[in-house]
Amino acid sequence: MTPQSAGRPPAERLTRLYLARGADAAASTMTTYGLVLLVLATTGSAAWTGLAFALQWLPRMGAFTVAGPLVDRYGIARVFRAAARARALLALAAAAALTLTDARSLAATITVLLLAAATGGLNEVSYVAAETAGGHASRAAGAHAHQVQSVLITIDQTATLAGPAAAGLLIEHGGPAAMLTTLAAFSLLAAALGPRHTTAPGEKTARKRGLGSGWVTLRTLPALAWLVGGLLISNAAVALLQAAVPVIIVTELGHSSADAGLIWSAAAVTSLLAVTASRRAIDRWGLWPVGAVAAAVAASATLAVAHAGSYRGYLLLIAVLMAGEGGLAVVLRTVRSNVIPADVFGSTLAVTILLLLLPYPAAGLLVAVTPAAQLGHAVTAAALLQAAALAVAFTRLRRLPLTPA
Repeated sequence: MTPQSAGRPPAERLTRLYLARGADAAASTMTTYGLVLLVLATTGSAAWTGLAFALQWLPRMGAFTVAGPLVDRYGIARVFRAAARARALLALAAAAALTLTDARSLAATITVLLLAAATGGLNEVSYVAAETAGGHASRAAGAHAHQVQSVLITIDQTATLAGPAAAGLLIEHGGPAAMLTTLAAFSLLAAALGPRHTTAPGEKTARKRGLGSGWVTLRTLPALAWLVGGLLISNAAVALLQAAVPVIIVTELGHSSADAGLIWSAAAVTSLLAVTASRRAIDRWGLWPVGAVAAAVAASATLAVAHAGSYRGYLLLIAVLMAGEGGLAVVLRTVRSNVIPADVFGSTLAVTILLLLLPYPAAGLLVAVTPAAQLGHAVTAAALLQAAALAVAFTRLRRLPLTPA
């Protein structure tokens, strides 16, 4: 065994992990975006479409209260396969129901809304299980942990880029049943390829399971706590941009909704490139220097976006912002996989994800009550807070050792 390969998990296990994660991410993104498009296609109503979006997010937020403890108690393999199979069965049942009813009927609308709510929660359960599997693989990889995490992030970003487009094409050319059947196929593939090993809970794990234990664990890990705190405030700025930019592009600049969507597609591409670059940069310069540069890029881009006056400006600056976010994601997931104890990994992971998602519904409410002409000022304030939070976090992180728990 060469020094470069020492500590790496077996290639076969990594390949299986990557394939399962890819299939699950494809199913998840098709659910997230495809069901919203499906509601719009079946109802033609913006109100119902918005309700479908909300019905996905509420169970997703709630799922984190149980997903981590479930993984810690019953093991990665069992929870991951159960969530993927349940999502497949629901998608197939919905496809059959929509085939037997009028697409514009109230029954069809209710079917899709219930599917959105149920699969929203299942997506997060499978995600936590998959992330926990990735954490174990990263821990086994030792000094190569960031390489494992960069591959996983690349898979997620690729699914985010391709999933919505695939869902839209399937609905347009094959109808709802085609999209839902494809979603079920990806879910069953994920279940078939999912991790075979399981983490049997001993007495120590049984005593520690629960979100409370995850919160306590997070408070005892200074490096992770400071990083999550900085990214929590940073995510508030990013979430505000995600909610505000469509309004600004369409209302203030007079562009189409398609133009607004193109901005985030371009941003996903730059994020993918940044993840690859970050992996190589960490190999050369280390985790914290790369994280600090990514933080500076993200904060600077957010502040510049607040003063952009053209569509091209938004397009370029948000692409730069998401490149910085891609680098920060590699840092976060590497730290998370290194420092969280294995027996409470699922619970602690769930707490960190829940904290980082909290700004998103809040950002939507802020945009809802803020006049479009004032959104630029709100983004400026959020960008200043983001810069301050990331500066404080990475200043503290320079003095904290990154050692596995």
